[in-house]
Amino acid sequence: MVSLNSSDGRLNWKSDTGGEISASPIADDRGIYVASEYGDVASVSRMTKGALRALGQESGVTRWMRTLPAPIRGSLAVSATTLFGGAGDGTVYAIDKQTGLTRWSTRYSGAFASQPILSGALLFIGSDDGSLHALDQVTGKAAWSYRTHGPIRGPVAVISGVVYFGSGDAYAYAVSESTGKLLWRSRTGASVQSVAGTSEGVLVASLDNFVYLFSLNRGRRIWKRQLSGRISSQPLTATDGALYVPLSSNSGVVLALRDGKQVNTLPIGEDNSIGASPIGVGNLVLLTTIHGLLAFSPPQSPS
Repeated sequence: MVSLNSSDGRLNWKSDTGGEISASPIADDRGIYVASEYGDVASVSRMTKGALRALGQESGVTRWMRTLPAPIRGSLAVSATTLFGGAGDGTVYAIDKQTGLTRWSTRYSGAFASQPILSGALLFIGSDDGSLHALDQVTGKAAWSYRTHGPIRGPVAVISGVVYFGSGDAYAYAVSESTGKLLWRSRTGASVQSVAGTSEGVLVASLDNFVYLFSLNRGRRIWKRQLSGRISSQPLTATDGALYVPLSSNSGVVLALRDGKQVNTLPIGEDNSIGASPIGVGNLVLLTTIHGLLAFSPPQSPS
């Protein structure tokens, strides 16, 4: 793990996690939380175990560490008191942020490699067997589950009591947040891993290189736009546009939400793209590449 100053990119600290990072880390005002895996990572069977660490923000020193039977994959989610994540053996964990002790764990038949999302009292997490689970954050009890025909690995978007998500079966779905009842589903051209809610509708990216905008209420397609490569990461959205970083591309692309037209590009260099999502920090846009971290700022106004 590396901590950089966001204003100039200078190194603050480095910390060795003792294994390969298995899920996207997450941070809050108390620390940084990192999931990793160790064991025979290179083997076909991938018989690995997992570890979860809490690091201090100032120095990267480990505050606590606990081992798990299998590594957490996808990403972590964090509330005021608890860390949440899904493991490759089908277990969903709720871990106390202060101590690293398990608040609850629930085992399912399908493995997890998704991006859990918190909304209200519920945790939403998708599994490789095609199920979206809505779990009570405090107890881990299932509020409902909805089954699709493909793995669910991206995050959900929750807007006005509706949960929007994509599946490997090439459909985007909208279900009731309280009951899990299907409201609509709309077909794309390939597996869906990226869904983002906006004021204009729900943005859906499929692995056939297309981005779609569907209406929130009925799932009607408003527009679609083909990009230069596959899109496996989440976009960075603003009120009027969305930044995508396609795989095997030398630039990030900004699409207008109104009509899907390309309005800007961010150059990242030849053979330099990676499947990480762009993020915004203050007035900066940060892109992770094969060769390092790039920071973009708005153009300076002429004096």
